[in-house]
Amino acid sequence: MPDITADEAIEILRNAGCEEKVISHCIAVKDLALKFLKKSGADRDLVETGALLHDVGRCKSHGLDHAVIGARICRDLGLDERVCRIVERHIGAGITYEECIKERLEPGNYIPESVEEKIVAHADNLIKGTGEITTEERLKRSDKLSPEAGRRILLLSEEIEKYRED
Repeated sequence: MPDITADEAIEILRNAGCEEKVISHCIAVKDLALKFLKKSGADRDLVETGALLHDVGRCKSHGLDHAVIGARICRDLGLDERVCRIVERHIGAGITYEECIKERLEPGNYIPESVEEKIVAHADNLIKGTGEITTEERLKRSDKLSPEAGRRILLLSEEIEKYRED
């Protein structure tokens, strides 16, 4: 279980220099992510903390590298490694090692693996600003996605949507 509260996570975002619109987005992602908890058996505190901190790297970059930067920030703060991996793996439905090379990102395999990682990645895909959109809308807005990345987003949606409770 992560050892920080939601308020402390928001304070981390502020102290890192995240804009208020980024913080509002993170809160919206957290609110949606919590709707997938009960049926999934995911760890509530881990999902909440990971969702709140998923965009902490946006204090330094708004590029794809913000996930790796954010994970580094979380590791430097000594946060639970599971939270760091949620932050690192939240882009779309993850980024493969090959895509990292192509996009000139720090090489790694950033595909979400745990149910908590998948829930946060999916919730982030469905929140534009602070409003919810569909997976189809996300794919239309992400015109630079490779067909493979688009398929991963669809598969992630199919996997996680079965856990949704309104």
